[in-house]
Amino acid sequence: MPIITSRDHPLVKQLIRLEGSSQYRKKTGLTLLDGIHLIQIYCSVLGMPENLIVSQSYIDDAENEHFLTILFGHALPKITITSDALFRAISPVKTPTGVLALITIPELKKDAGNGKEIFSVLLEAIQDPGNLGSILRSAAAASVRDVYLSPQCADAWSPKTLRAAMGAHFFLRIHENSDLQQVAQQFPGTVIATSIQASRNLFEIPLSGPTAFVFGNEGAGLSRELIQAVDENIVIPMPGKTESLNAAAAAAICFFEKVRQDKVLAAANLGTK
Repeated sequence: MPIITSRDHPLVKQLIRLEGSSQYRKKTGLTLLDGIHLIQIYCSVLGMPENLIVSQSYIDDAENEHFLTILFGHALPKITITSDALFRAISPVKTPTGVLALITIPELKKDAGNGKEIFSVLLEAIQDPGNLGSILRSAAAASVRDVYLSPQCADAWSPKTLRAAMGAHFFLRIHENSDLQQVAQQFPGTVIATSIQASRNLFEIPLSGPTAFVFGNEGAGLSRELIQAVDENIVIPMPGKTESLNAAAAAAICFFEKVRQDKVLAAANLGTK
């Protein structure tokens, strides 16, 4: 198999643009997965990538070659080999793993749930890809179904966000460029925002039934318009001296308090039968 060594190769140019440009990702409907863990999850949920890009040293390692055979079986995807130096130029990380996948950004999955199971999160102007990815990772772990992103949010499908989310994207319904006020007003359940000025705390309110949590920009918080559109404003109790929490940490606490309450309620209902 020929080894690509030139940055002028059309595929190499495309990969570099995909790594650096959200507009190009949106235009082409393509993005990059870095590392075998993300690629494994993608393949288990959605199937073959468009192209597997590997460094020469990666594919020359017999263990890696054997692993790819196990992962994909006999129906290997298209594989492109680049020189190690060129792979470092393409890779979105400082220490490349040696393997990338070019994928089509998945279409929004159809709604297969019912009203009683709705668990959503609304994100307004979350601008750090690491924060966004961490929130998505916690959301998937807590069985959140829908994630609504305002137009000011970081690109959900950037390589940085994908790495931080560790495969969570492929288990969520991600709605980009959403009108969050409209989503909140039409949500068939309780919409909850966190605020340090709120009088009620997270552990005092019931979270059974359809629930949507709302989180805002890392520095500015939520807009006044969105705060006015929610049903509840709550605070996360912080007995220590810190004034606020990172958005991703706050989201994880809220998600898993709902998980806890749902389990307690399910156990109580089971006990009454």
